[in-house]
Formats: sequence, C-alpha cells, structure tokens
Amino acid sequence: MTRLVTSLDEWQKVRAGLSGPLGFVPTMGALHDGHLALVRRCREECASLVVSVFVNPTQFNDPGDLEKYPRDLDRDRELLDGAGVDVILAPGFDAIYPDGFRYRVVESETSRVLEGADRPGHFDGVLTVVMRLLNVVRPARAYFGEKDWQQLLLVGEMVEAFFMDVEIVPCPIVRAPDGLALSSRNALLDTSGRARAAQFARLLAAGPDAQTVDAKLRERGFEVDYVEERWGRRLAAVRIGDVRLIDNVPATESPGQ
Repeated sequence: MTRLVTSLDEWQKVRAGLSGPLGFVPTMGALHDGHLALVRRCREECASLVVSVFVNPTQFNDPGDLEKYPRDLDRDRELLDGAGVDVILAPGFDAIYPDGFRYRVVESETSRVLEGADRPGHFDGVLTVVMRLLNVVRPARAYFGEKDWQQLLLVGEMVEAFFMDVEIVPCPIVRAPDGLALSSRNALLDTSGRARAAQFARLLAAGPDAQTVDAKLRERGFEVDYVEERWGRRLAAVRIGDVRLIDNVPATESPGQ
C-alpha cells in the first residue's frame, strides 16, 4: 500500500526506513501514462520509489494557467498505488517554500530562450522547486521525461553545476496512438481541439525544417509561440484555444519517421 506523506517531518522519518537505492519521480499530479512510464522505469532500477505531487506555483507566469491546472490527488494516489510506489510526497507550499520564494535558482542562458522567453520566470520556479525537492528527498536517481526537453537539459546542468549527488535519468516521450505527446494539459482540450492537437505532432515530425513546420502550423490555424532547432532537437510550442502544448523531436528526423 502506497503511503501518502504531506509533512516534511514525517517524510524524514519515513525515508529513514526505506532501502536504497532510492528513486524519485517529481510530478505536478494529473498523472497519465507518461508519468507512469517514468514510475515503471524507476521501479525497475531502484529498491524504493517516491513520487512527489506538488503543483508548483512559482513556475506559472499566468495566474489563470495555475488556477485551471488539473488536480486529482485521489486518482493520482490510486494510479501510483497500482504502480507499486512506496511513498507519495504531497507537501504544501509553506513546506517547500518556508522562505516564500525569496531564495531561488536563476540560470542566465539556456533558461532565457524558447519556454523561458515566452514564460518569464518559469525556469526560476522549475529549477528552484527541483533543487528543493531533490534536497528533501535525497534520491540516488531522479527521472524526468524528454517531452520537457529544455527543462531536462537545465535540470541536468543545475545538478552538475552545484555538485549534487543525484543521477538525472532521461526517459523517452510517451505518445498517444495518433502521435500526440502525453501531457496533463491534454485533458483541457475539447473534442475538436484534441483532434487538431494530433496534427501538431505529425507536422513537427514531418517537416523538413523549423521554418516549414512553423508556416504549416499557422496555415492549419495554430497560434505558434515558437518552432526552433536547438540542442539537436526541433522544439515547438503552440496554442489551441487557451491550451498551450509543447513537443520536440530529433532535429534530423525525416518525413515518415
């Protein structure tokens, strides 16, 4: 039976009784098969497994986006119990931010482009909460999905820069049968929006270059925040109504792959 822990004092007591190596999957809840793929990988490689469920307000530059972010802890707990998770860590804001976010991690290059340019302050919040959670949990390995490629890159660089004793394990993107990358935000799409979202994934993978993909997405009525090739990937963010989706594929991927 998965144990739900909401207090950091309780967590420290629970952690003392867990065998190692300890694996960690940080999430904001609203779990889907992409999260569960991280959990399964962690379960295979680690003796004990903790998953955090914490909707981190400091990474939202739009209060409306934070308000509508899906939350269902009861369902998340059921899924994680079925996946063999040992502990769910679900602390409140004051536990993670006793300083009220006065102290934060700020990166000055990679975090300023793409997602960072479109969502000012986003990665300050991401890196700060990840560092805090890693320091609280103290895992041997932490598992992150490749859908958030820029985030994965930054977390790995942060761990290296601050000499943190944890291995960051990247895990492949999990996609629906029509190719759409799984995301908690997909649940916010209506039926027509969900059908259009599949076009986003197909066009991103099939276009010969970023400029062509950008143009074709706009032709199909998408609001495009960016399509760029960096770090060996083709990365894009689009909006369908008020739902924002991101995805990425290898920059050298050719049509049909």
